[in-house]
Amino acid sequence: MKRVAIIMGSDSDLPVVKSCADKLSELGIGYEMHIMSAHRTPSAVSEFASAAYENGFGVIIAAAGKAAHLGGFIAAHTTLPVIGVPLKSSALDGLDALLATVQMPSGIPVATVAIDGAANAAILAAEILAVSDCELYEKLQNMRRDMAAAVRKKDAALNPAPEK
Repeated sequence: MKRVAIIMGSDSDLPVVKSCADKLSELGIGYEMHIMSAHRTPSAVSEFASAAYENGFGVIIAAAGKAAHLGGFIAAHTTLPVIGVPLKSSALDGLDALLATVQMPSGIPVATVAIDGAANAAILAAEILAVSDCELYEKLQNMRRDMAAAVRKKDAALNPAPEK
């Protein structure tokens, strides 16, 4: 199975990005995490993204705050799917990162999840990989069934059946 690369712009992003790594581990998906900056280490980001496919990656997740150019910069250097995670790290509560991540030019897409939505980025990466992996597809199906069962259980606890 292809692996997922998780790239964050700063080590201060790790508390949010950890939920992404945890979800990938839960689903049995191999990953690597790196700290790289589109602004401070652009050649390292370019080199990594350009070689990602050859190095066994199937999806790249890019988490960044403020100007959030990381996802777009990575997408400009690879044809692998890139998922952007805008982070709430500035006075604008992440709106700046969301807009920078989602507003990509035609031909260079970056799929974007919610502000601080790192766990959903992992699930989206898994869904992309599951297109060619039946076992992973089944894990995702089971995860959805478990979520639905949990909601039904909470509803039943809220509205217990009347005693007869």
